[in-house]
Amino acid sequence: MKITKRNGNTTMYDDQKIINSILKANAEVDEEELTPKIAAVIANEVFGALTEKSEIITTREIRECMYALLCEKGFPLTAKHYMEYGKK
Repeated sequence: MKITKRNGNTTMYDDQKIINSILKANAEVDEEELTPKIAAVIANEVFGALTEKSEIITTREIRECMYALLCEKGFPLTAKHYMEYGKK
């Protein structure tokens, strides 16, 4: 799957980048403990959900899907920080 970034460049989807961004967002939240294993599961679910949608996705679609999944899995504060992290 390919990703179209905000600057218009296209790159290949990389699970590890998604996992790292989840863990960075979670590091800002003392109230929620999210393990690398859980981050990997969530990243995999994002990949599955977005692959069904299209072969080329945007970073915005990833952020929106990630936000929804983090909230669904019980990590709403991490989801909030993830959205803020994605704006940087």
